Amino acid sequence: MSVNSDANSLDSQPQHDDGALPINEIFHSLQGEGKLAGIPSTFVRTSGCNLRCWFCDSYHTSWEPTHGWLNLDEVVSKVENFASNHVVVTGGEPMIHENVTVLLSELRNRGYHTTVETNGTVYLDAPINLVSISPKLSSSTPTKGRPPAGGGADVGVWEYQHEETRLDYDVLGSLVESYDFQLKFVVTNEADVKEAQTLVGELRGVSSVPVRNEDVLLMPEGMTRERLAETRGLTAKLALEYGYRYTPRLHVDLWDDAPGT
Repeated sequence: MSVNSDANSLDSQPQHDDGALPINEIFHSLQGEGKLAGIPSTFVRTSGCNLRCWFCDSYHTSWEPTHGWLNLDEVVSKVENFASNHVVVTGGEPMIHENVTVLLSELRNRGYHTTVETNGTVYLDAPINLVSISPKLSSSTPTKGRPPAGGGADVGVWEYQHEETRLDYDVLGSLVESYDFQLKFVVTNEADVKEAQTLVGELRGVSSVPVRNEDVLLMPEGMTRERLAETRGLTAKLALEYGYRYTPRLHVDLWDDAPGT
């Protein structure tokens, strides 16, 4: 269910007294990535992001954000229309919206298992069953020679801001200490895995809880089946070599990352 037909600026004021969220789409599909890959899930995709990865597979929530404002009762009602016990709150970056905590509380009260997909730069205290953290490596930073596939005329502005804010070890430490978690890294080459290994080492140094190799997932970069065919073999090889976990991108393999999947 796309709500883009009701699109308006993220700066617009919601027309609801009981809180609202900018929702890009709500849909039912298979979880495509991570430890719960393959599980039927309802996805609540918020709009808006504080980073600008050049390879973003949902640029309509970051580079070119589109959405409609839905109050929380509307969001929950649409979730309840689907037969699933799992709800994935994703984006964009859902943690930038404080009302996400209220939504997660409502979902918990109704017995849902919740996953929040985040870039790991913002912390919220909320009832979350699994926080799926995707820290952004240096290869994610947009440049004029590496612009986003979906648009983004302001690459120069975001190159600096993205690089300056893409990692926050205090936030990462708080997330892994507070929730069941997985660390998910997009892999384009071996340099990415070496950088991820350094990042995991730094995180282990500031975290009071173990960060196990099985909590670290390597995911091939690619928004199309053709691109995944180029990156999955290397990613699997590197997962074996470094002792990390490989995660597929089932939604791309199955549906070429079409909207609503």
